[in-house]
Amino acid sequence: MVVEKTVEKTVELAEKTVEKTVELARTIGLKTLVILSLSSMLGSGLFLLPAFAQEVAGPGMWFAFLLAGSVVIASAYSKAELASAMPQSGGFYVYAERTYGHLVGTISGLGLFASFMLKSAFALVGFAAYMEVITTHYGVDDVNSKGIAMILLAFILVVNLTGVKAIKKVQVPIVTVAVATVVFLCIMALFSSDLDLSRPVQDFQPISLSMGTAAALVFVAFSGAIKVGAIGGEVMEPETTLPRGMIQSLVIATLLYAVVAYIMVAVMAPDWFMVDNHAVENPITVFADSVAGTTVVLLASLVAIIAMASMALAGVLSSSRFIYAMAKDGVLPAPLGELNKRYKTPHWPILLTGLLMAVSIYSFDVHVIAELASGFILMVFIVLNLTVVVLRGAGSSHPWNPPYRSPWYPVPQIYGTAAGLAMLVLMGEKALYGGTGAVVIGLLAWFAYGRSNVQLREGSTPLTAFFGRDGGSGDEE
Repeated sequence: MVVEKTVEKTVELAEKTVEKTVELARTIGLKTLVILSLSSMLGSGLFLLPAFAQEVAGPGMWFAFLLAGSVVIASAYSKAELASAMPQSGGFYVYAERTYGHLVGTISGLGLFASFMLKSAFALVGFAAYMEVITTHYGVDDVNSKGIAMILLAFILVVNLTGVKAIKKVQVPIVTVAVATVVFLCIMALFSSDLDLSRPVQDFQPISLSMGTAAALVFVAFSGAIKVGAIGGEVMEPETTLPRGMIQSLVIATLLYAVVAYIMVAVMAPDWFMVDNHAVENPITVFADSVAGTTVVLLASLVAIIAMASMALAGVLSSSRFIYAMAKDGVLPAPLGELNKRYKTPHWPILLTGLLMAVSIYSFDVHVIAELASGFILMVFIVLNLTVVVLRGAGSSHPWNPPYRSPWYPVPQIYGTAAGLAMLVLMGEKALYGGTGAVVIGLLAWFAYGRSNVQLREGSTPLTAFFGRDGGSGDEE
């Protein structure tokens, strides 16, 4: 159905997973896929991270978005190749499990679940920051912003539980309005008397530790590119739609981030990004205040609130599919692999995602959430590139001939791996803590439950074949 007959052992396993997940209806086309990907990216990239990036990199922070985007686009070719051959729900968990075995798959799946769940929580923290702008304007100073975020989270869970069709109806107008609002502010900025297009390139140092650190920090803004792979089981004609959707959304997001960030620096005061010795969490409000009046500020804040909700909505959708796919494989308890009889959605994974998001919002600072999420996502992009190398080099015992092949191989894989490792180091200890924590959680889940419940496959994994060790059980080695 989804893979050419020449893709034998590796793809036979993928087809078995497809058979397990056919209950998920394939209703997502290219346009919707791009919208879902953008909705999970634009919220943080435009409405939260610019101030954090400028705090680290200075006026040249717009280049940090280009640098991070270049790494993601390079890695997206690897992701597209893998997604075209194994287009089922679970995304990178499926690729890692099929290539390296159940243990690495468990670590990868739970780590990505945690990263995307944290990013969704990050969106709701941003929602609270913009909500405070509106309530303060109307003289309401005692609003419990986190309490309102919990109400929004409950609404998001209801929408996710009722299915992808409901999400599609919500996401398309939200993304359209959010992009239109930011573009409108940029056009107004171009006519502002405060505009100085030379400011973003003053003392510009594209190759520096601070620029690399800023690029690592904003990396989380691009994770929507791999999120959509987690819903591969719901995509129509996934062999072609997934690669095209990922690449298109990444190019759009990267250019939009860089252009908007450049104009923001060019029109606003040099110290715009700091308030009370802390990077502002509502940069679009500050931007609107610089180029327009109070009415536009309030409208921009309202759009930001909706965009944050959209980002969290897409995040819950993708995060829950990792848990669902792992439960279907027997790595996690079976009830997590059940679908709601009426809506055909994985209700227990969705509810679990919402519960952990609520805990994160009340437990972590926004900076910490961003760094924890970015840390493991960087690790995933590194492994994505290595996975393509392993599958292409596994030999005749694991033939690899996917419908889509990464162009210019292995240049994107080498660049994505090397740059990803550099960013991971530059991000600092919190990112390493996040990555290490994800590994520990995955090990605990595997040895406490998965190892005794999953059905180990016979024969080698592509990894053992790559190193010339065919003959043993990939899960047992």
